[in-house]
Amino acid sequence: MAQAKFVQIKQFILSRIETGEWQENDRVPSENQLTDLFACSRMTARRALTELVDSGVLERTQGVGTFVAGLKSQSSLLAIRNIADEIKDRGHGYSVKQLELKQIDASAAVANALGLEVGNPVFYSVLVHCEQGLPLQVEERFVNPKLVPKYLEQDFTIQTPHEYLSAVAPLTEARHTVEAIMANERLQQRLAIEATEPCLQILRRTWSRQGVVSFARLVHPGSKFKLTSALVNK
Repeated sequence: MAQAKFVQIKQFILSRIETGEWQENDRVPSENQLTDLFACSRMTARRALTELVDSGVLERTQGVGTFVAGLKSQSSLLAIRNIADEIKDRGHGYSVKQLELKQIDASAAVANALGLEVGNPVFYSVLVHCEQGLPLQVEERFVNPKLVPKYLEQDFTIQTPHEYLSAVAPLTEARHTVEAIMANERLQQRLAIEATEPCLQILRRTWSRQGVVSFARLVHPGSKFKLTSALVNK
């Protein structure tokens, strides 16, 4: 059975975003242009654009057009940024320690997060990102090997996992859970903090058009991390 035209239009747009042909803030074809391109009604083209706007992939500016949205979390609280860029933008030195990079069997929690079966192989990495030589974030990441088969071949002291994954499996969606935690002994050692210092933990799942790409646990010392957001009343 042939796919509905509005589904074809959505896949057409998503594929060009995923390959990087259309970048953040690029204008996408208008309803009229899509109507001509896909030989469909304007209502069908509008439905495809509206669904992508509602899902956060596109942004619409009335009287101007529809554009590729910047990637934000589901709650719009956190923007997805490369931590190395964040540190360098502050004019500080960035460095990283790669502690682990290997294949493991998926636990129940990891399998559920990645949409796999318990015991399936997954790729696993642990890095400590540093600012001015001091630990700022422990990144523990589980990656779906079906979508990123060459993950274990990378050197993450040269590029971050975020940079690599953005290149090979461009993100279309991200979801976060944020909570305050007390670090266990291993995290205390990796972050060089006292047992009494609270931490901020961000659990992040990211998707490409093919499915869930990775599940990451990002832990920051409470004294070195600030979470900000903006609310605009329209």
